[in-house]
Amino acid sequence: MTRPRYTAPMPDAIRHQLRAGHHPARAVPCPHCRAAAHKPCVLRKSGRRLPQPHPHRVTAWVLATACCPACQVTPGVPCHHDVHPRRRQEAEETA
Repeated sequence: MTRPRYTAPMPDAIRHQLRAGHHPARAVPCPHCRAAAHKPCVLRKSGRRLPQPHPHRVTAWVLATACCPACQVTPGVPCHHDVHPRRRQEAEETA
């Protein structure tokens, strides 16, 4: 006897609540190891999964989600020099 498979898409709000134990940076793809969104970062040579995302992925998440209070840029726009610590703090507070 086979069970029916339900294929209704899961709303994003519920999906993020179920993944509450993961770092919020996993919502974006990793530019370092090319891990897809919502997948863990891996070591490029051995393929071993990492418990925390790469710093490049965290930076990409910060740029995609937070406004910078120091240089007044919107999400998706990089800071004028480097990512400011205040922008990282704002991204972590809103997550």
